[in-house]
Amino acid sequence: MPHKSIEILLIEDSSVDAKLTEKTLQRLKTPHRLKVVRDGAAALELLGVNSLQPSDYRPDLILLDLNLPKRSGYEVLATLKTHPSFKIIPVIVMTTSDRAEDIYQCYDLHANSYITKPDSFKESLEVFQAFEDFWMKAVRIPPRY
Repeated sequence: MPHKSIEILLIEDSSVDAKLTEKTLQRLKTPHRLKVVRDGAAALELLGVNSLQPSDYRPDLILLDLNLPKRSGYEVLATLKTHPSFKIIPVIVMTTSDRAEDIYQCYDLHANSYITKPDSFKESLEVFQAFEDFWMKAVRIPPRY
């Protein structure tokens, strides 16, 4: 059965991590489109969060780094999860931190999941295969409107 294309927004300031994510996602079977923004402010601007009317761009899933310039991942997460138009979009935090405080704070801000970034391409493939199996196949995400 063909899958619908999934729109993924990656909010990541590291070009190396963004490229690894892009390269890994290309190996998955589920059709998708990936848009990358490099800082928290640019992500909120792209979505139109601070304007009177949100933009037409609406991802199905958001992959969010915590350590971002301009607006931190925590700020982006808090803003998205309190905004009526964006709070239902699943936000998956992907960061280098495995600190309990960071994990707790993200779930307290209503992150949908928390993943510590893999160290290698092989580990990245394993993580993203699980990501695909869960977020792109098993889970019903809210349809774009």
